[in-house]
Amino acid sequence: MILPKNNRLTPEEVTVITAIVTEFGCRIQPIVGAVRTIYAIVGDERHELMINRLEGLPFVDRVDTIQSPHKLMDIKSDLASHRVKVGRVTLGEELLVMAGLCTIDPKNPNYFYETAHAVKEAGAQALRGGVWKPRTNPYAFQGDSRSLDILMEGSRRTGLPVDTEVMDEEQLRLALDAGVQILQVGARNALNYSLLRQIGKAIAGKPVAVLLKRGMHLGTLNEFISAAEYIVNFGNPNVILCPRGTQPGLDGYRNHPDESITPLLKERTWAPVIVDPSHSVGKAVYVPACALAAVAYGADGLCIEAHVSPSHGLGDDPKQAITPAVLAELITRAKALHALRRSSPTATTAS
Repeated sequence: MILPKNNRLTPEEVTVITAIVTEFGCRIQPIVGAVRTIYAIVGDERHELMINRLEGLPFVDRVDTIQSPHKLMDIKSDLASHRVKVGRVTLGEELLVMAGLCTIDPKNPNYFYETAHAVKEAGAQALRGGVWKPRTNPYAFQGDSRSLDILMEGSRRTGLPVDTEVMDEEQLRLALDAGVQILQVGARNALNYSLLRQIGKAIAGKPVAVLLKRGMHLGTLNEFISAAEYIVNFGNPNVILCPRGTQPGLDGYRNHPDESITPLLKERTWAPVIVDPSHSVGKAVYVPACALAAVAYGADGLCIEAHVSPSHGLGDDPKQAITPAVLAELITRAKALHALRRSSPTATTAS
């Protein structure tokens, strides 16, 4: 919809905008009002270059698009009925809880194995475990490829699917070759479009899901959904959106918890939402409350850091990992809340 700066365009100006939209297979339909005339773009208006050229004209005030820019992720797209399945859980039908270590210690694999069994017993249906870690300080522990074998052994011992973060093409190849079922794109790479494309190509036709975390400094929800569009564009729609807190942080919390964006995402897209309360708040004592808030907002699942002995963990575990005992109680309460919300007439249909 083109809104002119004046009440209506001159014939010459109409000729200019008509020529532009025609290049993109569209046409102009004037809508004459008592005071002002606006000009509807009839056709596929989701051409960024067309919009930019129209908005660059001196006589155009702005261009408002009606169609969603997300051809695949939009809630009204052809994928609207798609459901993502992780292990035996179909997201949207049952609450999925992924739990495990922030960072797998290759020198002490038993911590991961013990935690894997403990979180399964607590009710988790998937394991998380960091093999490679992005660190601000170049001298901090960056992870170790040997931990990939430990991760997959934990999967074999428990029968649970596993999630781990990949940050480049080599890690992506290693993870897929090993059989990782859930690839995680961390907050630092949420706008790394080259990596998103590589992942989309690599998982095309494979039974692999992608957990896409919201970038720490992502501004709009459209940016977040557009990042998912890069992945799905190559044919695998098994993408999961993951709010995990944004910057600047809130006093007392590691980040600014953003679980409240869940219903906003569900108004725009069919994709399931799994919230990471551990990175949102950054302290184990606050994780259960943040997790329950996420479920109350309509989250389809939780991604939680847990450790049998948090003080012996690497990375963030000493600060924000909860114990399996706390996790078991949290899962019981979260599943009850999830069931209550699904039975409520006020709950969103997407959740």
